[in-house]
Amino acid sequence: MLKIAVVDYDMGNLHSVCKGLEYAGAETLITHLPSELANADAIVLPGVGAFDPAMKKLRDRDLEQPLKDIIASGKPFLGICLGLQILFDRSDEGEESGLGIIPGIVRKFQSEPNLTIPQMGWNQLYLSQSNCPLWSQLDTNPWVYFDHSYYVEPSRSLVGAANVTHGTQTVTAAIAQDNVMAVQFHPEKSSTTGLQILSNFVKIAGG
Repeated sequence: MLKIAVVDYDMGNLHSVCKGLEYAGAETLITHLPSELANADAIVLPGVGAFDPAMKKLRDRDLEQPLKDIIASGKPFLGICLGLQILFDRSDEGEESGLGIIPGIVRKFQSEPNLTIPQMGWNQLYLSQSNCPLWSQLDTNPWVYFDHSYYVEPSRSLVGAANVTHGTQTVTAAIAQDNVMAVQFHPEKSSTTGLQILSNFVKIAGG
């Protein structure tokens, strides 16, 4: 059976992500051991919380270089929420450097009259990479669940795989570049659309 490792670095509830992956037919393993990550068929990096504590915990567990090596090897990789943001160079939220896998910066939503920050709840995706395999069998402009105050700003717009509009601000909601995919929303909280996305990732991981 396909084995997907879910990275454990004390930054969020991992079990709901595992349930979605298992529903799609994968075996999951929650781990922080580089050897187990290296032996898995694919990697999922979830995360909720703040940028600096996340990077410090990855570094405290000596996971920074192993994650970079695994991504460089071509193994399918999915980042979720904070797991998207820490792929970038840095964040306006803190001082720590990110993993630097995707060039760019993490920005905070600008204040607007009557705009709630964080963006919390359901919103529509606009798929900029419509042929991305992560979006297979999704409706046009599907609804997914967000909970975030910060968003990613890639240096290269072509890595953006989907956008979302909050108030008047249209920002990147997902990226895809080679074997690296990552989303700002929570697929594990996004009903049938989220389950389809996780199922698509399992299919990608299975080759």
